[in-house]
Amino acid sequence: MILHAYFARKFFWSFALVFSVFLVLLALIDLVDELQDFPELPFGEVLELVLLNVPASNYEILPLVVVLATVSLYVRLARSSELVVVRATGRSALRALGAPVAVAALLGVVSIMILNPIVAASAKRHNDLINTHVGIGPAVLAVVNEGLWLRQGSPQGQTVIHATRASSDLSVLFGTTFMEFAPDGHPSRRIRASAARLTQGEWTLYDVKVWDLARGTNPEAVATEVEQMRLTSALTQDRIVDSFGKPEFIALWDLPDFIAQLEQAGFSARRYAMWFQMEIARPLFLMTLVMIAAACTMRHARLSNTGVSVLAAVLLGFGLHYIRNFAQILGENGQIPIVLAAWAPPVASFMLATGILLHMEDG
Repeated sequence: MILHAYFARKFFWSFALVFSVFLVLLALIDLVDELQDFPELPFGEVLELVLLNVPASNYEILPLVVVLATVSLYVRLARSSELVVVRATGRSALRALGAPVAVAALLGVVSIMILNPIVAASAKRHNDLINTHVGIGPAVLAVVNEGLWLRQGSPQGQTVIHATRASSDLSVLFGTTFMEFAPDGHPSRRIRASAARLTQGEWTLYDVKVWDLARGTNPEAVATEVEQMRLTSALTQDRIVDSFGKPEFIALWDLPDFIAQLEQAGFSARRYAMWFQMEIARPLFLMTLVMIAAACTMRHARLSNTGVSVLAAVLLGFGLHYIRNFAQILGENGQIPIVLAAWAPPVASFMLATGILLHMEDG
């Protein structure tokens, strides 16, 4: 037990050191980028943007941090011959690996239970502030059982859009109603269309009926119908998708209710379900990365080229990470089932790491 606690403590501090280095490095890089993008902003507001983006940027590279922390730990243990001493006492190096793997699993659980909600809140706030600073304002979208509500603004006033359903890429809305409001807040026009397609800088509406809501008139008496009309818009498809809520902007434990609400309203929730399953599988994936990195670096320094071993561990860790991301894309596009896309890469990687360790340690 004392030996396991010793290795667990050394791995934790190795992880903390690597994580701190990347935390400071990414914050400085982001600070330079934000100063270049918003040179007119006060330094305090730029610093706020940087601090809001720090959790998301470090959460994204957490697998890389785990790989480098494992490599750092076992290179030091190999050079100090501590693993040789462990083997000399009759203990297998695989048993010494149990403590770092357990710490990695614990880090994965903590990341999805505590860090994930922090990342979701800070990333959403960062995105809204960026939209405000570039002049397009925070996008507002609500999904309810009756469809979706979307708001767009311009110097001429605000427009509230309601749609009963939308295409999978959110570029076409069906059963739409556009309610235009003048700058003084009074309604000016109501537009109903069977479909609305978003193109560059405008909405193209089909089978349109327009009511003039100017005061002193009978809207129905002066209503007009046209087959097609265009409305200028500052919205883009990417902005609507962002307003819809990236999976990263929603806390993990709020995702099941959000997915159920989307599906009940008739929208595809596939990418949200995919993100949810991948986050649940994160602890297993971090455990696998520790095992892979250890398999490449836990041999004595005299028996292998340390530089090649470190490079192999990092490249293998990167390779598994990108395979996992590729499976995520396939799952989001519907090419393979969501559960298979989320769990197959970490499970297969775990089996691969176990096989390598058993081979190198002679069982």
